[in-house]
Amino acid sequence: MTWQRSGSWPYSCRLGWLILLVFCGCVRHSVSLDTTSARVAQTPSVSSQLLDRAKALEKESHSAPEPNAQEAVIRSASFHGDREPSSPAERVSESRLNPKGIDGASPSAATSLPQVAKLDLSQAAKLELSDLEWEVLARNPTLVEMTAAWQAAMARYPQAVALDDPMFTGAVGPGTIGTAQVDFAFSVQVSQRYPWWGKRALRGQQALAEAAAAGQDLIEAKLQLVEATQWAFYDYYWSERALALNRENLQRWQEARQNAEVRYKSGQAPQQDVLQAEVEIGRLQERELQLRRMQQVAKARLNALLHRSPEAYLPPPAEPPPPDQALPSAEQWQQLAIQRRPDLQALYQRLAAEQAALALAEREFYPDVEVMAGYNSFMPERPVRPMVGVGWNLPVRRDRRHAAVREAQARTAQRRAQIERLIDQIRFEVQEAYELLRESEQTQRLLARTILPAAEANVREARAAYIAGRIPFVTYVEAERQWIQWREKYYEIVAEVGRRKARLERVAGGPFDVSSHQPADAIPPSSPTPP
Repeated sequence: MTWQRSGSWPYSCRLGWLILLVFCGCVRHSVSLDTTSARVAQTPSVSSQLLDRAKALEKESHSAPEPNAQEAVIRSASFHGDREPSSPAERVSESRLNPKGIDGASPSAATSLPQVAKLDLSQAAKLELSDLEWEVLARNPTLVEMTAAWQAAMARYPQAVALDDPMFTGAVGPGTIGTAQVDFAFSVQVSQRYPWWGKRALRGQQALAEAAAAGQDLIEAKLQLVEATQWAFYDYYWSERALALNRENLQRWQEARQNAEVRYKSGQAPQQDVLQAEVEIGRLQERELQLRRMQQVAKARLNALLHRSPEAYLPPPAEPPPPDQALPSAEQWQQLAIQRRPDLQALYQRLAAEQAALALAEREFYPDVEVMAGYNSFMPERPVRPMVGVGWNLPVRRDRRHAAVREAQARTAQRRAQIERLIDQIRFEVQEAYELLRESEQTQRLLARTILPAAEANVREARAAYIAGRIPFVTYVEAERQWIQWREKYYEIVAEVGRRKARLERVAGGPFDVSSHQPADAIPPSSPTPP
């Protein structure tokens, strides 16, 4: 549908003025974010601050900001939104991760590019866990991949809210070229298409929500890297401590063999005692081969996380930091996990994107508007040659639009069900990881306080009794075996405590925030390392 208007003022002025109006509309047209669908505005997943940042970005786009400034605005809109669900149990706070691990860092630190590696592993005397986490986050290519995906998602917002390119149409009358009978005939036209009010705002909200979800995926990747690093570190720690303990036990059995040889030569013991000592020495040598294999595999896993050659040198691991606080209750861990798990926050953001898509599908029942201005010299009378017009599409294919609404509604329901399922899964994962960690801590205390002292006293008495000839050699052998097994078990449990703590912190979205939560379910601190 087009309407035309003519005037008495010079046609060249009218033509220039109309074309200028069209182009000004192309440049200065802004998105009315206040006309957003009530369905999206009322959902707790869509942030009011997110919309304010989107509006600010749209205003800044009129003044042609620098690319870095524009990216900063999108980054702020993506990660500083007030995205609170309706119920307190479903509140989703910002996930926090600093280069040293998961902590109270700002979201911008969590979504920045990996830090530059600062630790010279070839010069370090000990491999500290905190330094190792820093290096992995700085070197691992997984974060580069996830950061690029997040930046690509952020770049969709300017594309989503941008207008279509204006169209220029021109035509000439070939028969009027080079003839003196008629004037040269031509026509030109410029047109610009404008979506119905609110469509661009909804597209921008959808793009921002998807970018925020991609940012949460990046934080989740960092959490998984930290967990994998801690697991590999404790595997390395366990193999190193087990090797040192095995060498110590080998020396003890060599001394026992010398004692058996002395007693055999003096006729106080049979030769079987010497042979039994040789068997135990061979068993420990075979055990050393297994432990060296475990050590090399652990080092290769750490080097893979550090993006280095599997054979690269690593310093020996330092002692893990002892727990300095009581373990909070499982309910507190569950509440913390629901507040800050990045995969749950990503689902909330994707729900916001689906709700924006639903509101956009409802807006498709309204037409888009196209304005035009042109000049047509084919018209015989000069006053009617300048033209302005407006047109719009006729949304008569309602079946297609109703189907799009039903699809968006189904996807929204799917996201809601995914959120409910994930909340249940988070509670189970936290409870499981909590029980495993508590079991390991209690086992560690039991070993350090009861079993290891008793086993050490038993082997000391058995050695003295064998030298005095009061017990057979097989009794002394059994006492030594138990002492060796329990000492290995202790270091294995120390490593298991570290691994299970890493698992609990990962499923909870980070370490427990002692500044805002009072520890409950008091547990005595771990006992010192046995002699």
